[in-house]
Amino acid sequence: MTTRGVLYVHSAPRALCPHVEWAIAGVLGVRVTLDWIKQPAANGTWRAEFSWQGEVGTASKLASALRGWHLLRFEVTAEPCATAEGERYSSTPELGIFHAVTGMHGDILIPEDRLRAALARSARGESDLEEEIAKLLGKPWDDELEPFRYAGEGAPVRWLHQVV
Repeated sequence: MTTRGVLYVHSAPRALCPHVEWAIAGVLGVRVTLDWIKQPAANGTWRAEFSWQGEVGTASKLASALRGWHLLRFEVTAEPCATAEGERYSSTPELGIFHAVTGMHGDILIPEDRLRAALARSARGESDLEEEIAKLLGKPWDDELEPFRYAGEGAPVRWLHQVV
């Protein structure tokens, strides 16, 4: 079963750009050349985005391939398909990586055990419930990435297909 999604590299230092392409190519099994443009939200960084198509699980493989670089900001999405829910990965240097399962309308689906754990931490006074829910929904990542998303409006998108 295949799915499709989008990879947004929101910011990368110029020296890291070819390494990002090589990592993506290693996951997709095809040569990758991205159209890098300057990222106005962070001087000295570049951004790129493209759509991909591949097997279910490709989004997690892309996120895993990119997560080791501390200076990289990125998001990977995968659409739901007949055999799997959708996914969203967000990563920032300060926060690390966030993963969410998404439904057919793009809503984040939070497993009940994670909700119970958030309620328990709040009940013990370890954290604020509103803060816990915000983390489960990825709000800190959204807040940090929003200026980088806005700066990329109108950027070119390239379709890539995984060799299966």
